[in-house]
This record gives sequence, C-alpha cells and structure tokens, in this order.
Amino acid sequence: IEIRNNVVMYLAIKWAKDNGEKAIITGDGADELFAGYNFLLNKSESELEKEIKRICSVMHFPTQKIGEDLGIAVESPFLNKKVIKLSKEIPVNLKVNEKDGKRYGKWILRKAFENKIPHQIAWREKSPMQEGSGTEGLTYLFNSIIGEEQFVEKKLTVEKSDGVVIRSRESMHYYEIFKKLYGSPVDSKSEKICPYCKHSVEESKFCRMCGAFPI
Repeated sequence: IEIRNNVVMYLAIKWAKDNGEKAIITGDGADELFAGYNFLLNKSESELEKEIKRICSVMHFPTQKIGEDLGIAVESPFLNKKVIKLSKEIPVNLKVNEKDGKRYGKWILRKAFENKIPHQIAWREKSPMQEGSGTEGLTYLFNSIIGEEQFVEKKLTVEKSDGVVIRSRESMHYYEIFKKLYGSPVDSKSEKICPYCKHSVEESKFCRMCGAFPI
C-alpha cells in the first residue's frame, strides 16, 4: 500500500512539474491530526485520543522528498507547528462527529469549509488513496502476471531462505525488486517487528516494508 500511495504522489508532483508549476500544497497530516481514517470512527473518546496520539507519533510522508528530487516545492500546511499545536487543543468529539446521522472524521475541518467549497466535497466520504487513484488495480494486474502455482513455489522459497512471509503476488513482485537492489533483509533489532517480514514497526500497526495491517 505504501508503494502504491507513494507512486500516486510521485505522478501527481511530476505532473505539476511537467506543467510548469513551481510549488504545490498537500493535505499531509490532516487525517492523522484530525482523525480522518475510517477505522477511527467508532472508537470511544478515550480510545480515539490514544489512537490519534499514537498515529501522530509515527506519521511520515514522502511528498517532501519526492518534491525535492523533482525540483518542486511542497508545502504541507497541516504540518505547520501552529496547526499541530492547535489540533492537540481541539476535543476529539469535534474531530469525529455526526452529520445527518452519519459519522465523519475530520468533522471540524469539514464544518469549517462547508460554506466555502461545494457541499459534496466538504462532506465527501473518506476513501483510501489506492481506491481514489485506481492503484488498487495493481492487485489484479499482478494476479494475472504471476500464476498461483508459481506464487506458492516462490513464497515457500522466500520463507525458507529469508524467513520472510510474502502474502500476495503483488508483494512478491516488490520483494524480488527489493532483494535485487538491497539483498535479503536483515533482522531488525527493534523491540517491535513485523511478524511477516521482520522489519521494525515501532508503535505503528502498519508495516511500511511489506504492507501488513493490522499488526
């Protein structure tokens, strides 16, 4: 998923660069600071408070690095120190709340802009980047390229030689590229590691290396 999402940001920033733009603005940090993710919608206020704090402690974004490599400035206003400080002072019941009987994340942001932008945009249902961008179609592509028998054979070989559990054909494709470039992964010395690929996951429930979620 991380590879998919980073590809989306790369293509978007490259498109801006190719069209003569010198800078872009992203919404990085809004979902983390203001509880935009769907899995947060039904948590109690105490649970939500803890989850937001955890997510914010591990949040990271590729856009600055991609922009730097492509020669285009990337501004992320939600990651401004003043905005981060303000977000911590806002009660969680203003981050997740209801509108017309339906629960929404980023409620206070939607409310702030509902009269400034089209209503259908302000109250648009949250969807993962891979759905909105179409990169979820990569799953079907790799499933058509790598046969089931071939995948099972490769999967067993990788588990035996590298101690890594590959969970999908798409992941197998990425892993083979990773191994060619960097060799077999080295066991992390971190206290918390992914049970599938052994990569450090710190306080995250998502493995940036293999995409496992939740862990």
